[in-house]
Amino acid sequence: MTIKKTKKLAKEKGSKFKNGLMIGLKFSGYTILAILIVVVLFFIYINLPTKVKAENENAQVGVTFSYIYAEQIGLDWKEAYLAMLDDLEIKHVRLPVYWDRVEKEEGAYNFSEIDWQLNEAQKRGVEVILVIGQKVPRWPECYVPKWVGEDPSNLPAKRLKEKLISFDQVVVNRYRDNHPEVVSWQVENEPFLNFGICSKVDVDLVDSEIAKVRELDPARSIIVTDSGELSLWLKAASRADIFGTTMYREVYSKEMGHWRYPIGPNFFKAKQLLIKLFADQENAIVIELQGEPWVAGWTIDAPVEVQLASMNSDILKDNIEFAKKTGMKEIYVWGVEWWYYMKIKQNNPTLWETAKIFSGN
Repeated sequence: MTIKKTKKLAKEKGSKFKNGLMIGLKFSGYTILAILIVVVLFFIYINLPTKVKAENENAQVGVTFSYIYAEQIGLDWKEAYLAMLDDLEIKHVRLPVYWDRVEKEEGAYNFSEIDWQLNEAQKRGVEVILVIGQKVPRWPECYVPKWVGEDPSNLPAKRLKEKLISFDQVVVNRYRDNHPEVVSWQVENEPFLNFGICSKVDVDLVDSEIAKVRELDPARSIIVTDSGELSLWLKAASRADIFGTTMYREVYSKEMGHWRYPIGPNFFKAKQLLIKLFADQENAIVIELQGEPWVAGWTIDAPVEVQLASMNSDILKDNIEFAKKTGMKEIYVWGVEWWYYMKIKQNNPTLWETAKIFSGN
């Protein structure tokens, strides 16, 4: 081959490479542009104004009550619980079962606190969701007894599974019969979100818990929950009879301070469609709607004005309206203990009185 031909071939190859590169870059540019357009359109859609549909005006609104948290903020928890039932006339309550309180020593069970709450609910015709598992509502999320292991973030998987399944079985067997007020079991709290001090997500453990509860009490529905903003919901929704989402609109982090999620109700409508299509799940509820401040540090240690800047009666009403606009027909609000604290300890009953607007339904 002559030098002239070699140069010609090299030139042709270079030209082809250049053309291919230009086509590739052009294609990549179009792809990026298309993705950006989709993202922008989705962002516009999730923030479009929307109204509460007529059938959701009277959405069922309840609360989560944590007797441990009520104690921690200086309340007589039984007094707060009865005030919630009798003054607010709440008819739907989510109650956590704290493993480390019920079984402080292996095999020695004290259900007196749970029994009392359920009996008072039953007297008043209140419906209850019982939350069981190692991870249940309120920080630090994880409530594993010390006898299982000292470090809840690093427990032997086999031992944890054995002891936890055994505890779940004891709880379900205790309340399965003669407790019509218990309408559903929530198995774990946001089990697929690495939040709190528990060990990392163990899908096998969650599946084993769900299977055991379903085996012991097939008559009651099982709720599995997930983060409203930080998850696609598919793992939780595909395992549940009822899927429960959290809904926090204003949050705090050390890095960013206070900030508000730039999303509207349509964001949650889109995710309901997602789990309907890919998880065959049509029963979604708001299991945890923000009704309490999210501040730096312990809530009641913040100045009252800081607490009320993050959550007040206007924000509470707006959050409930927001939740109704998502189309979900059951809403459980977070923060009833704090409302009572503000009323009793801070002489500020505004949130407590506001809650009466949605009570009794």
